[in-house]
Amino acid sequence: MSLASVSSPSQPASDASGKRAPSKRAMQKGQQTKAAIVEAALGLATQIGLEGLSIGVLAEVTQMSKSGVFAHFGSREELQISVIREYFGRFEQEVFYPALHAERGLPRVEALFHNWMKRVAVEIQSGCIFISGAVEFDDRPGPVRDALASSVQTWLSALYRAVVLAKQCGQLDANADEQQMAFEIHGLILALHYEARFLKNPGSIARANQGFANILARYGAKSV
Repeated sequence: MSLASVSSPSQPASDASGKRAPSKRAMQKGQQTKAAIVEAALGLATQIGLEGLSIGVLAEVTQMSKSGVFAHFGSREELQISVIREYFGRFEQEVFYPALHAERGLPRVEALFHNWMKRVAVEIQSGCIFISGAVEFDDRPGPVRDALASSVQTWLSALYRAVVLAKQCGQLDANADEQQMAFEIHGLILALHYEARFLKNPGSIARANQGFANILARYGAKSV
């Protein structure tokens, strides 16, 4: 074996095309830079919407070159999708995963709703990408719309499963329509965003909480 076929320890190895593979340190730095860009993009998207994002805007905000930002995403569309994924990941961490510690049944449904409400209390000021994105992309087929719809559907499916478990645990009325109950809970959140963020009606959070209590009373198992 010749020395030419052995990579020097001080230099990164080459790939099959002859190009040097990036070092581990360079890859980590690249990942950190991309994460910082997504963080900035997420902050912007909550204010100006996904449609307002562009490579140029992000380059200005992050004080990078357009080519530098472009190198991490390749397109405006991929940037938007990365923001959606990041938003959904945070949503899971704040709303879904903590609720799994609650007991199966209505306690878990209640935990999901209350965690959701905590997030909404913040988003009344900052905005919700799921809601603003739905307005922007509801009639625009494509990868961005698909990423948004998939994220929302994943979350609503989790909520629906929690409601189904509550019925299986005997904590809902035997005739309760699980899909309708999940639909009404989702409707409360949508109404809250509209009432509190757009119309700025006082008492909207209290009304949403009362609406949830009414749902539980209506669908809950009746004591004999």
